[in-house]
Amino acid sequence: MRAVVETLDSTSPQPPVADRRVRRDQRGDAYRLTALGGLAALSLDALSSVAYGPEAIVLALIPAGIGAVSWTLPVSLAITALLLVLVLSYGQVIAVHPDGGGAYAVAKKDLGRVASLLAAASLVVDYVLTVAVSLAAGAASLASAFPALAGHLLAITLTGLAVLTVINLIGIAESAKVLMGPTLVFILAIFAVIAGGFLHHDPIAVIGKDLGPVEPIEAVGIVLILKAFSAGCSSLTGVEAIANAVPSFRTPAVKRAQHTEIALGVLLGVMLVGLALLIRQYHMVPRGDVTILAQLSAAAFGTGWMFYLTNIAVTLVLVLAANTSFGGLPVLLSLLAKDHRVAHAFAMRSERPVFRYGVGALAILAALVLIIVSADTNRLLPVFAIGVFIGFTISQLGLVRHWRAVRGPGWLPRALLNGFGAVLTAIAGVVLLVEKFTEGAWLLLIIIPSLLILFARTEKYYAQVAKLLGLGKIPPCPAPDTETSLIVVPVVTVSALTEQALTTAMRLSGEVVAVAVAIEPASAKKLGAQWKEWNPGVPLMVLPSPNRSLVATLVGYVRKQSAKGRQVTVLLTQIETRRWWHRLLHNPRGPVLTAALRARTDAVVATLAVRLD
Repeated sequence: MRAVVETLDSTSPQPPVADRRVRRDQRGDAYRLTALGGLAALSLDALSSVAYGPEAIVLALIPAGIGAVSWTLPVSLAITALLLVLVLSYGQVIAVHPDGGGAYAVAKKDLGRVASLLAAASLVVDYVLTVAVSLAAGAASLASAFPALAGHLLAITLTGLAVLTVINLIGIAESAKVLMGPTLVFILAIFAVIAGGFLHHDPIAVIGKDLGPVEPIEAVGIVLILKAFSAGCSSLTGVEAIANAVPSFRTPAVKRAQHTEIALGVLLGVMLVGLALLIRQYHMVPRGDVTILAQLSAAAFGTGWMFYLTNIAVTLVLVLAANTSFGGLPVLLSLLAKDHRVAHAFAMRSERPVFRYGVGALAILAALVLIIVSADTNRLLPVFAIGVFIGFTISQLGLVRHWRAVRGPGWLPRALLNGFGAVLTAIAGVVLLVEKFTEGAWLLLIIIPSLLILFARTEKYYAQVAKLLGLGKIPPCPAPDTETSLIVVPVVTVSALTEQALTTAMRLSGEVVAVAVAIEPASAKKLGAQWKEWNPGVPLMVLPSPNRSLVATLVGYVRKQSAKGRQVTVLLTQIETRRWWHRLLHNPRGPVLTAALRARTDAVVATLAVRLD
């Protein structure tokens, strides 16, 4: 058994600070993302949206009849054009804000405090709902293939959430390795559907239930096209995740993140246009119990093994798409923590490095959402994409202000590009909010202002703490101690543990007194006799305790000593066991005493760790 003492030998040779920083960065790079790893870890949300984005367009157009489905291609081309604008824009965001944060970082720098808080709130909503929607959609897809699971959707989603949380707590690079295989299979499967659909000349396989003839109930007009455009823009959720998580990439992080953003844009754009062409070619309409993508895969491959492989890959990737938020939200929360707008714990990294508090918070919030809606995707979709459109618009407007302020070479074309993108995303967001308002989008009018209030109150609290602590100001020189300090060492028996505690206390400056609380008179009398025989040179004070309370008695004694104007230090011992579960076998009075003394006295509470070795 030995006391734990950490020392720094100033005489030992130390490498230069710059060298140590480089070595640290190199070690940290091992846990960061490559461009390919970033595509797997941060792009699944956007890539997997082809499973429901084109279908959302068809569902918006079908009230105008089967003929209106042909408008899926023009609408998809418009969405792809917006995707191009966003990819180019977020490539600029990555370069201008390499510390991550996306729309939040842009708004904070170029649009001011209120806009930055709005961007942060919208991104938090989007990230949490991305996890919930992805897991719920994946569970529903799995239950479509295996009907016996239909009654266990919530359990399936919570299990998937737990697995993703554990993977991300281990490290984001490890999560990228896990996700790379399913991502590759999914991409190849979608491209195979597109190629197979164009090459297929036999009668296509028809799956799902016929919903009967489609009777037009409205004409194709600008309102219907806008509805289809805004609905299809759900395919754009997740495009911002790479810009939000730039610090997660290996050096050079900016170039790797930009390459990943471009790769995401190319893959997603080709998928959207390719699937839209197939929808027009086969005049796909909604059918019962199957998705549009499932119908397209049946048209391309029939109902053989490729059909099942494609749909299993879609199911798996929909579940794993939730990982995008695990890469983006913890980084965003770390930036908010540095700005004193959420708890500072969110800025703490583990050795991997992983923002574990951010990962944990995302898992808890997503679990609460899934439990509240019983893992029902339809109850989540109305508010799913609106939050990200707010972030898109703020990011674009912020870059317009940035280019106007910088006015470097080529600033005007960049500003026009970002301004055009801001107009498009703002229109899509407003249309979606109006259309889905009665279906649950009104909740955003409660959730986002609540987050704004939370951020503002947290920021105000930290400002008050900084003022009280005098942070940022040079304090006066410490005054010498003119009063005798008192070091109190609580004891329960004579042992080697007691000897180490007294030895440590006697090395400090001040009067040392050992204090025992007479809970049991017989035990107190025995301790007094042992102390007299031992005679360590420190007086023992036995405190009577009529109420038989160790905590109340010790707190009362310390408060009386403090009232005399003395600086009191209480030295507590804490046993460090070899195995974590051994801690359960020891008396937990140390933490209880520490909490009580800190809350109810002005004493300095010190802990001596004693390791059982």
